[in-house]
Amino acid sequence: MTTRDRGGRRRGRNPDASLQPSREVNYRQLRNPFPMMEVFPTDQIADMHETALRTLEDLGVKVLLPEARRIFAEGGARVDEGSEMVFIGRDIVDAAIASAPKSIACRAGARRRDFTLELGSLVFQPGAGAPNATDLERGRRPATGQDYLEFLKLTHHFDVFQMISPQVEPQDVPTNLRHYFTTKAQMELTDKFPFFFSRGTPQVMDCFEMLSTTRGLSDEEFRANAHCYTIINTNSPRTLDIPMAQGLIDFARHGQMSIITPFTLMGAMAPITVAGAITLSHAEVLAALTLTQLTNPGAPVCYGTFTSNVDMKSGAPAFGTPSHFQASLAAGQLARHLGLPWRSAAGSASNINDVQAANENQFGLWGCLMAGATVIIHSAGWLEGGLTVSFEKMICDAEVLNMVAELCAGAQAGAAEIGFDTALREVEPSGHFFATSQTMERYSTAFYEPHVHDYANFGTWAERGSVDANHRATGVWKDILANFEAPPQDANRIGALQDFIARRTEEGGAPPES
Repeated sequence: MTTRDRGGRRRGRNPDASLQPSREVNYRQLRNPFPMMEVFPTDQIADMHETALRTLEDLGVKVLLPEARRIFAEGGARVDEGSEMVFIGRDIVDAAIASAPKSIACRAGARRRDFTLELGSLVFQPGAGAPNATDLERGRRPATGQDYLEFLKLTHHFDVFQMISPQVEPQDVPTNLRHYFTTKAQMELTDKFPFFFSRGTPQVMDCFEMLSTTRGLSDEEFRANAHCYTIINTNSPRTLDIPMAQGLIDFARHGQMSIITPFTLMGAMAPITVAGAITLSHAEVLAALTLTQLTNPGAPVCYGTFTSNVDMKSGAPAFGTPSHFQASLAAGQLARHLGLPWRSAAGSASNINDVQAANENQFGLWGCLMAGATVIIHSAGWLEGGLTVSFEKMICDAEVLNMVAELCAGAQAGAAEIGFDTALREVEPSGHFFATSQTMERYSTAFYEPHVHDYANFGTWAERGSVDANHRATGVWKDILANFEAPPQDANRIGALQDFIARRTEEGGAPPES
């Protein structure tokens, strides 16, 4: 029997295991250790910011929600009700940037899961929002409630995922009841930071009530900190639709976090250049951010971007490209220009978990890391440009994220690490270091232990059946699910949650608003 630690590494039964120090890791509160890269000079970044302000002031944003237009108007923006256009002065935007918090304390279900979002911190979230799921045993299929639960368990298992994501849509659950299913699962199966869709005020209020009930929070306690988050996608170019605008307002009013993410594809819904696409994205973020701060100054909000290019031959989205990398770097520069925590994304357009998928995800990931992204979304499992999440790819990508997390700890070079007396002095020329005092003290804890990579030589690998990484990943996720244990919960609170869901279901639930 093999079990796995929270980093995902294998721990087999060893009769001498109790005599060996265990390797302890904490991937829950990470800091980005890498120097930030820049793609554009500082003066050009300032020009992009200035152009975004000019865009909002002169060209405006189409805002479909009447309540949002009213809030903008009350805040001093010029609103044309006939065209639904909102023109936001730079003084209004500047005030919103000033009131937006530069550091956001995120309260999970357990205090060891809490984290802070600010420039320099690093948080990972798996792939999100796919209508399909796939794995080697069951194939590609419309995602089900069972898929949602299994992905949720995998997300909980790996410490390197600090935030829960809506990895797949459980399409066998009716839309008026789906938020009950997904919220109940998050409350019962994990104590990590939860995600709620913004699909109308009734659904959002239901989710807030379920979280407060399960966590034992009063209204004041709930509003005092960010206990959950949503992702707000603008409709590029320069449109904010009804559910997204309503989500910004609802989350801001209740002190919960919105991650604002224009999805801009160069050459399609954004200019074909990196600079043009990111300038448009920046303008849309500023408009949405301003709405949150006009609603509730100081409301937690995370700057975001998801900008890549399209394949100009087919029009299909492409990810993990040089333009995707450059767009992340530019977005990082603009986020630092504002001083706000920010979200970027990895991802892949590949149709299966193959070399293309690995290359694209890692290239996109390193773009985020070098850009200083605070939150990296779609960091594991994402295929087909977001149409599918793969069980095997999630496992393979988690391996890379674990190794990145190892780098966040930093290397040490004190006397104990240099080892003059415990290593160098003990070995004669042409000798080896297997038995030095330093090696014997550290051999079981010194190095990262992979959960899917295989370091055996070819002969040993062949004797074991010549199993490739993709098929090894199948064994890993099945093993995790078979041995999954949910965190302890308060039975009375879970009972109250279930009673709430039963009552609201009998009342007809809450259909999503459009």
